[in-house]
Amino acid sequence: QKNSCVLPEDLKNFYLMTDGFQMTWSVKTDDTPMPLGSMVINSVSKLCRLGGSSMYTLPNAPTLADLDDDTDEEGNGDKPEKPHFDSRSLIFELDPCNGNGKVCLVYKHAEPVVSPDTEIWFLDRALYWHFLTKTFTAYYRLLITHLGLPQWQYAFTSYGVSPQAKQWFNMYKPITINTALLSEEADSFVNKLDPNKVFKSKNKTPVLKKKPPSQPPGSQKSHTSMTSAKTSSLVGNSSRK
Repeated sequence: QKNSCVLPEDLKNFYLMTDGFQMTWSVKTDDTPMPLGSMVINSVSKLCRLGGSSMYTLPNAPTLADLDDDTDEEGNGDKPEKPHFDSRSLIFELDPCNGNGKVCLVYKHAEPVVSPDTEIWFLDRALYWHFLTKTFTAYYRLLITHLGLPQWQYAFTSYGVSPQAKQWFNMYKPITINTALLSEEADSFVNKLDPNKVFKSKNKTPVLKKKPPSQPPGSQKSHTSMTSAKTSSLVGNSSRK
């Protein structure tokens, strides 16, 4: 009522279930937990509007509206029109991103009447806008999918995440950070399972003993006669004794 706008239906249903959302998770390094992931949706009371107040307490200090650059290309090709800090747009902070930027709910057409159409945009620390999603539901899915990893919103910018954040992505979300590789090689992340190798029997193959070469019949008979002759001679010698 204060800003003469209506929340989108999906965001209104979210706030009817819970007044905001915050979830953090940690990793253990050297038996010491270190906070890593953070997923935040501001409560209704913290759904602050951006652009209306001065950045400094000094008189005649500049506001965010003074930093609007109308020379940017807007709405050309597939690029959506960027939000404005002045009265043309209404901007509300959804996630402070731990100081790495701001995720904002944007009403891009606020004049003469606020349009119910909203989008989710990311405002980086250099005050550049980056489009994220058209609906809150789609953004919420992105938030969960990226596990709230540090600077995950920068994956949707032209300059990407920092090298340090990329290390965490490679550890916990390798496919997300390697989307270019995934699009080039569709089978690079497919687990190729060969049932013949996995279920191959581990029984050892019995080793066949080599048979001695068979002797010809004639030599076998002569060997038998020689053996019997030796036996008879031994018997004769024993009888003489």
